[in-house]
Amino acid sequence: ELSSIQTTVHVGAHTDAPNHYAADGADIASRPLHHYLGLCQIMQVSVPRGERVQPEHLKHPIRAPRVLFRTDTFPDPDLFNTDFAALSPALVDHCHSAGVHLIGLDTPSVDLFDDKALLSHNAIARHDMAILEGVVLHHVPDGLYILIALPLRIEQADASPVRAVLLPPEGNELFPQ
Repeated sequence: ELSSIQTTVHVGAHTDAPNHYAADGADIASRPLHHYLGLCQIMQVSVPRGERVQPEHLKHPIRAPRVLFRTDTFPDPDLFNTDFAALSPALVDHCHSAGVHLIGLDTPSVDLFDDKALLSHNAIARHDMAILEGVVLHHVPDGLYILIALPLRIEQADASPVRAVLLPPEGNELFPQ
């Protein structure tokens, strides 16, 4: 048997490459893998649909170099809704100042559906952070985990699908923080 697929590289849980939102940005094959492997904090935030997550929405201090926000505003990955929440540029700046180098959430984009200026993507580009979008987090409680979400090495691609896995941090001394 030989299977095949045809899809966008922005399908499901995926990581954007800088060339998706910055003219001189690197492709996904050029991104360092350490961004996508190591200590990660999951943080639920309460924000209305169609709004941006702001620093004041955070219930806990940032404690990891990778942070994924659970908004619960994209509840069914099989049914696309355009009023999902997104990140604010202020939140991106706040996370960067706390040492975060990968930021993501449980919606299709770090920007609002109708944001043509890509405000949060541009804030992420300013800080050369990594992005993880479309991660299913509805069953994941707040806390620290080991994230494994390695992108495929697709030259010139502006994103890559990933199989995002969260492991408990205890007993995983082999994984980088």
